[in-house]
Amino acid sequence: QEQLVESGGGLVQAGESLRLSCVASERTFRNYAMGWFRQAPGKEREFVATISRSGSITYYSDAVKGRFTISRDNAKNTVYLQMNSLKPEDTAVYYCAASRITGATSPRSYETWGQGTQVTVSS
Repeated sequence: QEQLVESGGGLVQAGESLRLSCVASERTFRNYAMGWFRQAPGKEREFVATISRSGSITYYSDAVKGRFTISRDNAKNTVYLQMNSLKPEDTAVYYCAASRITGATSPRSYETWGQGTQVTVSS
């Protein structure tokens, strides 16, 4: 089964940038659409962005559209989330996940999850 490992989280100030990475263990990575979700304390896990198998199709939540960019490198089994103009409300644990469905925004559509990486944005 595919395993996912996120990295790149940290503590930044509002307006700064971070790039998250998620490395997959299997060469079948290219067979999955990939997504990023986040979960803040006391809140439900929410959709952030998703990218198709080839990388040609992307979707974003309204909360991050225009500030975050999802991308993938199938040769490196890696998906990225470039986060610019970070805001305190972006503070959460960020998870990457794999799905057989392109464009899925519900966590229920994702079958494999990473352990998460903490992003904290101070004001």
